[in-house]
Amino acid sequence: MTSTLSRVAPAREAAAASDLYRAVWRWHFYAGLLVLPFLILLAVTGALYLFRDEIDGFVHRDVKVVEAQATAQRQPSAIVEAALAAHPGTVFKYLPPATPTASAEVGVKTADLGKISVYVDPHDARVLGWIADKGSFIWVVRQLHSLAYFGPIASGVIEIAAGWTILLVGTGIYLWWPRQRRGSAAPGGVVTVRGQPRQRVFWRDTHAVTGLFVGFFIVFLAVTGMPWSGFWGGYVNQWANGNNFGYPAGVRVSVPMSDEHLAHAGPTTWSLEQARMPESAAQPGGPIGLDAAVAIFDRLGLAKGYAVNPPAGPSGVYTGSVYPDDLSRQRVVHLDQYTGKPLIDMSYADYGPLGKSLEWGINVHMGQEFGLANQLVMLAVCAAIVLLSVSAAVMWWKRRPRGSLGVPPMPTNAGAMWGVVVIMAIGGVIFPLVGASLIVMLLLDRLLTRKRRVQALRPL
Repeated sequence: MTSTLSRVAPAREAAAASDLYRAVWRWHFYAGLLVLPFLILLAVTGALYLFRDEIDGFVHRDVKVVEAQATAQRQPSAIVEAALAAHPGTVFKYLPPATPTASAEVGVKTADLGKISVYVDPHDARVLGWIADKGSFIWVVRQLHSLAYFGPIASGVIEIAAGWTILLVGTGIYLWWPRQRRGSAAPGGVVTVRGQPRQRVFWRDTHAVTGLFVGFFIVFLAVTGMPWSGFWGGYVNQWANGNNFGYPAGVRVSVPMSDEHLAHAGPTTWSLEQARMPESAAQPGGPIGLDAAVAIFDRLGLAKGYAVNPPAGPSGVYTGSVYPDDLSRQRVVHLDQYTGKPLIDMSYADYGPLGKSLEWGINVHMGQEFGLANQLVMLAVCAAIVLLSVSAAVMWWKRRPRGSLGVPPMPTNAGAMWGVVVIMAIGGVIFPLVGASLIVMLLLDRLLTRKRRVQALRPL
């Protein structure tokens, strides 16, 4: 009797382990089915965006690059006048040259072309050309990366894809985890790749080993990309900024505030999207003008490459903002348009703990925080994501039965399946759109399982 029990217990343990493996494999398959196309798009566009300055400077070098000269640069007002003479309209931004070989950029809202960026040689005020505002090559890449071209629903898709990507990595690590294998003390497929490209085992090992080495970075990219999602990111942004007020607590000062938000004036950091703009108080002397505003921003020490947004109306302000690779030099300054007095001057040091953490994560995500090394590491991760996606597709194609989607089999014990679902549901509570998609996948899985059972019961 004892001998029989000793044989039954290991058999039950093996069956339970097999059921759990099948359940994890099944959800790993579903996660991959959902996110692999998005991962390829995000990896390719993300890899390009890592080198946005280099790529944009090369693609648009005819308007963005000028010859360095010893002569003094023209005043900002003269540069703006030249841009308006070529393209009449309303100025909504001005970017002084960031380097001796950079042109000045003037944002003009025109009647016939819409919003455009006019590039002017700062030495002789010669207009070099124009590009549609946010129409440069790298802006197109950025819009594709965020799926902004496809409307607000696509923003929710990004959030869902990020949540399922985390699930994909977690289940993938479980499937990779070395288990007892006969005949080999150091089995292949753990950190080495077996077989040849014509064999499925080669693609399986390539997929598993690549996922092992880049899994952490993929989760990092998914988590740090979440703040830009429309649903979760939007609500967390409002919560983090204190009931939609926006400014970090350290820079809340007693100045008149408008209902306009900083994000409406131009691109800004995630932490300041909800930041409200202060108001200017009218003075008898009139506005100080763009030349004086730029001189004040230079005197205050804003990092080169900053942008200036002119006042929007009599109560508006001059806003100087810069978001360089060095987080410590991020800064936004609002000037009273009549006195030139800084109304609010805020930097990365003024952000709260959550804002600092999220901005640091976003900076690393974008390849900025650690210079070229950051770019190269993230480029390698993007290449690995493409390899993971391609190897998964090849592996599935070689495994799938003819005429079938090839969904991994259900575990014998349905409890194993529900155990994995419960774990995933925790993530669904944190990320509601991911939870909603999980419910949809559960319903589809039940329909697929029921259909198979009905087909199996049909007489031949």
